[in-house]
Amino acid sequence: MAQLALAGASALLLVAAFLSLNTLDELPASCAVPGLTCGLVCGLSAILQRPLFVTWKIGRDKRLRGCIGTFSAMNLHSGLREYTLTSALKDSRFPAMTRDELPRLSCSVSLLTNFEDAGDFLDWEVGVHGIRIEFINEKGSKRTATYLPEVAKEQGWDQIQTIDSLLRKGGYKAPITCEFRKSIKLTRYRSEKVTVGYSEYLATHQHCLHNGIGLPPPPYNHCS
Repeated sequence: MAQLALAGASALLLVAAFLSLNTLDELPASCAVPGLTCGLVCGLSAILQRPLFVTWKIGRDKRLRGCIGTFSAMNLHSGLREYTLTSALKDSRFPAMTRDELPRLSCSVSLLTNFEDAGDFLDWEVGVHGIRIEFINEKGSKRTATYLPEVAKEQGWDQIQTIDSLLRKGGYKAPITCEFRKSIKLTRYRSEKVTVGYSEYLATHQHCLHNGIGLPPPPYNHCS
């Protein structure tokens, strides 16, 4: 029941993510996401404060188009609004998203749960856990990096490949040795994830308009 509630809240908020992006050219930074004044969503937001990530993918091959989130527990009403736009417009790996891309986009919201300190850098399971690592780089600075639970499985990586890729993502440029891997502090976590494609968003939005509903019902069949 708790998992269903998390997924349902994510799905309701996820549709608002598309509404937000649809008006991104005019949307001021202080504006609330359209539709999030719904009493149900605000009620869930008050109860569910979670770390979250918003991921955008594009095209039939689902190429990454943006992914940004936070490990701080946030009120979902404001957290999703903030990271929807940040991941769409301010991911430094990509140019800002445009409306022309909308029909080819899908959007996922991941609510992060079950954080645990790992015993070592291999104390996690591919396809089950997301991982966040802390390490000291070759310049003596502390760096962090994370992969969500689905990333390693989607890429076909084993644990070592995932760790090494994450170190590079975090900016580590020196040769990676077994001894260095052992120095990593690793936190594992799980997530409740909901994904909606643009065509599904349009269909659900039309259903809501036809029935006079302020916010669409959650697409539970996309929970994972």
